[in-house]
Amino acid sequence: MKEAFRRACDLSKIPVIFPKYLEKPDRESQHEVMRYAFASSVINVDTHSLMRDSEEIHVEPQVFALLHLLADSGGDLVSYERLVEFVWKGRHVSDATIAARISAARSAVGDTGQRQEIIQTVPRCGIRLAVAVRRLDDASSGAETLDRVPLKQTVRMISSHDGVVLAWSDIGDGPPLVRAGHWLTHLERDLTSTIWGPWIRRLSARHRLVRYDPRGTGLSGRDCGEISVENGVADMKAVVDAAGLDRFSLLASSQSGAVAFHFAARYPDRIDRIVTIGAFIQGTRVRDVGSGSTLTEALGLMIRNGWGQPDSGYLRSLGTLFMPSASESELSEILELQTASATAERAIEIRECCSRYDELDVLKDVSAPTLVAHSLRDSIHPFSQGQLIAATLPNAQLLQLDTANHLISPRDPAFEVLMQEIDTFLP
Repeated sequence: MKEAFRRACDLSKIPVIFPKYLEKPDRESQHEVMRYAFASSVINVDTHSLMRDSEEIHVEPQVFALLHLLADSGGDLVSYERLVEFVWKGRHVSDATIAARISAARSAVGDTGQRQEIIQTVPRCGIRLAVAVRRLDDASSGAETLDRVPLKQTVRMISSHDGVVLAWSDIGDGPPLVRAGHWLTHLERDLTSTIWGPWIRRLSARHRLVRYDPRGTGLSGRDCGEISVENGVADMKAVVDAAGLDRFSLLASSQSGAVAFHFAARYPDRIDRIVTIGAFIQGTRVRDVGSGSTLTEALGLMIRNGWGQPDSGYLRSLGTLFMPSASESELSEILELQTASATAERAIEIRECCSRYDELDVLKDVSAPTLVAHSLRDSIHPFSQGQLIAATLPNAQLLQLDTANHLISPRDPAFEVLMQEIDTFLP
């Protein structure tokens, strides 16, 4: 299988990372007892037991499975699709049955549907634990805090070089990591998003994560002037200066990759390491003049005719291109995020600007070690763009993600592979 991955890359000079899912499992590893504590309850997965205030509480298997899933998710939102898949193995169940099991789970841990102090329902999305979760080790009653309390931030406003207002925030402690601004984000909505929320939790667990909404999108000023790589670099500098960062690592997704590389080439002493995810260095109109232009115009048509209409086939098609494996709830969230992040006119402008990227020459001037992660079957920006970036950069390694998603869902196995490699690569 590893040889197949090398052949898929076909660029022998690039160091290729083999994700951990390609390694054989260690069958000699010791069994680990799984116990979780939250509020006044402790569940033991091995013994299938629930204790509340030191008293054993009997629950039926489906209710226990529901509590197990919530505890293992550690406060992250659990979609109804995932709930059905885990508890009922994907079988069709009625809404009344799901509601009954949630009600029973609340009762078992001392909560009610009216209070929702422990198990919280997020309308039309799913459920989650509203309290901190601890994983108990097998050796003692001590606990490892999973740090899954609701994310909190302070949004700050600054002005870029041309007076455009930018919104930024930071979460977590540790070595600074800047997420370069890219489309389909919103500083406030991202915290509770079933898609971006887990990204933020994982990245801020070990780092001071600095995020900002690009000009014209999210909470940043909508009257923003020209969308360009040059303005993107200036905006990034304004944010990191406001955050007081002298040296930091960069995380750049999709169109923000080109901005990150230009920044790194211009200010090499300020960049520690770079991670790109689904980045491209040549826009659709540049890398393939014929079909690329057709794709750009088709995306513009979808946006123009479907923006702000969640039931529009145009908008749903656009969302599916970004995440082919999206569940119905994830697709709905993508559609809501699209319209919350930008107007139709701004979205078309962003797409048009990105389609004309031709930034290959800057890569030779980027000295920072770079992890280039790219989905093998990405239909927005092809895997060949990741290969080209990794082959041209002086110090890069390529991580091939076995997925078709451009926007990687936390449900996708590639998400965990990516997060583990990022943890290994970054300081």
